Amino acid sequence: MLVALALGFALADTTWLTGDWVMTSGDRCIEEHWTAPSANGQLGMSRTVKGGRTVEFEFLRIETRADGTFYVAQPGGRPPVDFKLISDTPSELVFVNPGHADHLARIMYRREGDDGLFARVEGRQGDKSFAVDYRYRRPANNASSLCGSVK
Repeated sequence: MLVALALGFALADTTWLTGDWVMTSGDRCIEEHWTAPSANGQLGMSRTVKGGRTVEFEFLRIETRADGTFYVAQPGGRPPVDFKLISDTPSELVFVNPGHADHLARIMYRREGDDGLFARVEGRQGDKSFAVDYRYRRPANNASSLCGSVK
């Protein structure tokens, strides 16, 4: 019980991730939505819309377990891949892939003020390292979605 409480308090520090986030680049729009954390988990989803069509989606969660806190990604609904929390501050979370079951090795989220979120994924594609940055903003009008609305 004490272990669960200690791990649950770590998730209370992720409330800044809660809500809607959006990023646009050309005709591509990426949005993430995160629920408020419970004592042992926080759920999220992401989708990328290009040319008015969803081209990628991902189910996400941050969960506490007896052996730590994990970011669990399921891109395209595929089987989950775990990334263990290795660093957390009041404004940043860093996760690494302990099993290397995926080409991604590291995921980082950083709060940037009240309306900004910076995310970075790092990994290897073959013998080359890569990093991809995402700069999200909160939707100004609290719209439920700014990507891919059907008219």
